[in-house]
Amino acid sequence: MDKNSKRREALLYHAKPTPGKIQVVPTKKYATQRDLSLAYSPGVAEPCLEIAKDINNVYKYTAKGNLVAVITNGTAVLGLGDIGPEASKPVMEGKGLLFKIFADIDVFDIEIGTKDIEEFIQTVKNIAPTFGGINLEDIKAPESFEIERRLVEELNIPVMHDDQHGTAIISSAALLNALELANKKSGEVKLVVSGAGSAALACADLYVLLGVKIENILMFNSKGVLTKGNKSLSDLQQKYAKDVEPMSLEEALVGADVFLGLSTGDIMTAQMLLGMAENPIVFAMANPDPEIDYNLAIATRKDVIMATGRSDHPNQVNNVLGFPYIFRGALDVRATKINEAMKMAAVRALALLAKESVPEQVNVAYGATKLIFGRDYIIPKPFDPRLITIVAPAVAKAAMESGVALNPILDWKRYEEELLDRLGNDNKMVRLITNRAKMDPKRIVFAEADHLDVLKAAQIVLEEGIGFPILLGNKEIILELKEELGFDADVPIIDPKEKVEEFRRNKFASTYWSSRQRRGISLLDAQKLMRERNYFAAMMVNEGEADALVTGHSRSYPSVVKPMLQLIDKAHGASLVATTNMMMTTRGPMFLSDTAININPSADDLAKIAIMTAKTARMFGVEPVIAMISYSNFGSSTNESASKVRDAVAYLHKNHPEMVIDGELQADFALNPEMLKAKFPFSKLAGKKVNTLIFPNLESANITYKLLKELNKVDSIGPIMLGMGKPVHIFQLGASVEEMVNMAAIAVIDAQEKQKKKQL
Repeated sequence: MDKNSKRREALLYHAKPTPGKIQVVPTKKYATQRDLSLAYSPGVAEPCLEIAKDINNVYKYTAKGNLVAVITNGTAVLGLGDIGPEASKPVMEGKGLLFKIFADIDVFDIEIGTKDIEEFIQTVKNIAPTFGGINLEDIKAPESFEIERRLVEELNIPVMHDDQHGTAIISSAALLNALELANKKSGEVKLVVSGAGSAALACADLYVLLGVKIENILMFNSKGVLTKGNKSLSDLQQKYAKDVEPMSLEEALVGADVFLGLSTGDIMTAQMLLGMAENPIVFAMANPDPEIDYNLAIATRKDVIMATGRSDHPNQVNNVLGFPYIFRGALDVRATKINEAMKMAAVRALALLAKESVPEQVNVAYGATKLIFGRDYIIPKPFDPRLITIVAPAVAKAAMESGVALNPILDWKRYEEELLDRLGNDNKMVRLITNRAKMDPKRIVFAEADHLDVLKAAQIVLEEGIGFPILLGNKEIILELKEELGFDADVPIIDPKEKVEEFRRNKFASTYWSSRQRRGISLLDAQKLMRERNYFAAMMVNEGEADALVTGHSRSYPSVVKPMLQLIDKAHGASLVATTNMMMTTRGPMFLSDTAININPSADDLAKIAIMTAKTARMFGVEPVIAMISYSNFGSSTNESASKVRDAVAYLHKNHPEMVIDGELQADFALNPEMLKAKFPFSKLAGKKVNTLIFPNLESANITYKLLKELNKVDSIGPIMLGMGKPVHIFQLGASVEEMVNMAAIAVIDAQEKQKKKQL
């Protein structure tokens, strides 16, 4: 995509369908006049009076306790500089989005129109009663230091400038583990810092708390090493100034143990790296280009331990590992500030987490066989679901122990359960799927590429690194649409009907005919079928000319699935084909089967569908907890529809006792673990959170997933084909661009999994 197209797409993302990225959503009922009279006048007077009696009741009756302000004056926005408060608003909204999806914290973004320190401070102090915490953002140094210092001292709620402390906290955790791997002691290492801005100074301050000695730190700004007597340095920079002669970065790095880069790209050469001590630790965190290229660094020295700010290399120092969970812990104990003890608690929690066994969900997301503590894994991954239950409690405990917590937590197990429940409010599965696909992208046939939305999905798949599209359809139309979209990448375009494809059509037809000639298919029939894109596309996958196939946007599901079932063999050991839909619900991902193929499956079929769905859930790092759904509960009906579900469960209990599965169950009992435990304590699902539903027939499954999708606006990925020997997946008629991109990622992951099995 060219620069103008990327610009247009970014602008459309922020403008449509509703301007901005965040909104206010009511948390109480408001349907009736009675609801409204409680929400506002006269009922609202009662909590007002209670808060007037005791100001602490504001946390009981309002959203203050889960509300953070992201505040800036727009003087140091990302890499854009001083662009003003209005221009900074998209970034602040983005930060609010991250708070919400990673820690379920609500945010109001506040852009203040002043560069005067005192005016800024007074403005924040005046609005502080609204909020449970303040996240300062993108304020230029040195003003940011004074603003944060004053607000921390003068407010009784948590205040943190994440640009400074976020990077410091995450990189400090990385440093702790890197020092251990390098067999070095913090009090003995020589540290060279490139950059003397707010983030670099905050990092150095925290490293000193970890034991690094100030006298062993050499800090550089754009003009050279910080030296005493340099009157252009701020007071905070003077702390790291040395009584030394001017020197180059290369000279300073000779014998250095640690390099911290928070400056500009490509300022560190291979020669400089070679001059460092044994087992050098290099944190090159300039973005998008690190101070030294990652591949150059590891090629230069095999003993280097390296971190960057980039997601495409190991050990990404990403602030999202810290700020959501630090504020989460601080808010949950009503901390009056975020102090050094709380920051250090976050550091040590992150460092320890990297040493623990990694959940399969994380391995799956990053395409790793097994992430293990070592040079390429010194800090946790942003998708690790344990972050909220490890970092937030550590911060909360530190707040309590350091005497700044006004609402101490007494039941830590219950608190952990509450944190896990918050994770369900944002489902990271789509990001996990996309990230997994990017690890090993595959060739994907888009069989309807002459439709604008399909072509747009293919463009995104290519540009995001999910896969390599092969475009099928009318070549002239595809080229016109590509120009319209600014899709200028050179990708294969195939029109199965063109004369140039005659040889390949005949080859595919001959292969197909040889397998179907005893089933009433003639060679001429096969040749005619190969002019149809879905037959042609399926044969491309069969013949190894593509790795996966997606189709179905413009035609009904039955008409599209027919050629797939005719041309693609079932997977080894599979006796039927089924589908599942992955629903992105507020409680987390839910798998619903069979949503598209088997109209009235038998008990034997239901058991097979359950087994295949369980395997698919595990493929995405989800351990299946399966309810077999019916209108009946454990024998309350003897009707055939309920009985076959009961028989399927009996078979699975006997032959697959390792599966966490039970039924037949009504949907409300399946989804309410407390209700199920109270009524049916004997069930294997009692007290468990069900994440997979197997329905007694296609009708119930299909209706359920479409109701969820339309009424609750639940995102759906699927139907995902189960039991097929090749990675072929079919869109729902009229699928959106986003849905098609997600399905393409599923197809890539399916291809990855089938390739692994083939290699075994």
